[in-house]
Amino acid sequence: MTQDALYVQVAIWSQVVSAVLFLGVLVWMWFKFLQPAIMAAQERYNKQIAEAERHRDEAKATLDLLQNEIGGAAHDAELIAARAGSQASGEYDATVAEAREAGERALRNAQAEFARALAAARERLRVELLDKALDRARGEAARRVDASENARLVERFAVSLERGDG
Repeated sequence: MTQDALYVQVAIWSQVVSAVLFLGVLVWMWFKFLQPAIMAAQERYNKQIAEAERHRDEAKATLDLLQNEIGGAAHDAELIAARAGSQASGEYDATVAEAREAGERALRNAQAEFARALAAARERLRVELLDKALDRARGEAARRVDASENARLVERFAVSLERGDG
């Protein structure tokens, strides 16, 4: 074996060793830093979604309660109208209009809150889907470049360096 061939072999093996060490450091960094951060972010998003769902459920419960109140106000207004004649008729109209306005206002507010919660949940879902897509793309890239492909790329790079191309 000539001294030039020995140097080439040493260069190739040093590239292999450095690549293995680099991959080892990447794996260590993944488990040490990235994975805990991703898990914490996922848990935070899950809590935000749960909070948004709780707000939505509260808004729905408030909406049901207000709808029941509107029904109760209409019933009360009918009783007043039956007892008081023409005066009760005026009070009935005022009470029903006020109750309906309050109910519709509360309904609009509840719908707006629900729309905001839904938009926030959609945004969190979009971010989560993007994160998952990026993770899958990274995994796919890692799967496609195996050891033989990596060795071929390293060899081609080494040859280009020897020729003075790179």
